[in-house]
Amino acid sequence: MFTKVTEQSSLHERLDEKPIGDLLREMNEEDQKVALAVKEAIPQIEKLVEKLVPRMKQGGRIFYMGAGTSGRLGVLDASEIPPTFGMPNTVVVGLIAGGDTALRNPVEKAEDDPEKSWQELQERNINTLDTVVGIAASGTTPYVIGALKHAKEFGCLTASISCNPDSPISQEVDIPIEAVVGPEFVTGSTRLKSGTAQKLICNMITTITMIKLGRVKGNKLVNMQLSNKKLVDRGTRMIIEELGLGYDQAQQLLLLHGSVKKALDAYNEGK
Repeated sequence: MFTKVTEQSSLHERLDEKPIGDLLREMNEEDQKVALAVKEAIPQIEKLVEKLVPRMKQGGRIFYMGAGTSGRLGVLDASEIPPTFGMPNTVVVGLIAGGDTALRNPVEKAEDDPEKSWQELQERNINTLDTVVGIAASGTTPYVIGALKHAKEFGCLTASISCNPDSPISQEVDIPIEAVVGPEFVTGSTRLKSGTAQKLICNMITTITMIKLGRVKGNKLVNMQLSNKKLVDRGTRMIIEELGLGYDQAQQLLLLHGSVKKALDAYNEGK
């Protein structure tokens, strides 16, 4: 029988009566459980990334689908791919129930429509090389489940990220990922441990995928966008480390070519 662990009563009582220091320490104790829960999910995350990489090499995309906190986390992860890895913003896409308005404000009943999500994917020309990842702490969100059902029937690779064992969403996908973090510090507040677990898993999925797509050299972000002085300086120092040039020459080379990778390739080709 399906039990929502995420809705069970907190292990900590009388929060409103405790001093701030105790609350912080108890919350931190709960947060330490998150990484261990994610560790247990690594075999499933590995399965997903192994299937993702060849599909993306052929032009496939990742679509994150979620509502509320889960939707915001998907949009956040997707939005960080272009500046971090220099990829187009169409490669990883985050969709949230209620649209962009829902990023800052709740949109009433948006998550209860199981058909809207599939319409949104069709508007983006979903194809069978694409992967749809549903994010739902409870594992019961209709908006997310609807997208996954249709996507799987259509022939897409599907996966889910949830925080309850054997939830309905896990039954609908090719690869269910479950990080069972236990009851929240504040009962039912899945923006806490559940949200942290989902963020960690999204980080793992896209980071490892981008590494395998060649967007990282060694341990360096050689394709990052040069969007501020800090990143220009970081890129310059990467080139100095690789080529042994002076700072000014390295920076000039970087700015000329627009990324560390292009700068290194151009320099090596010109030797």
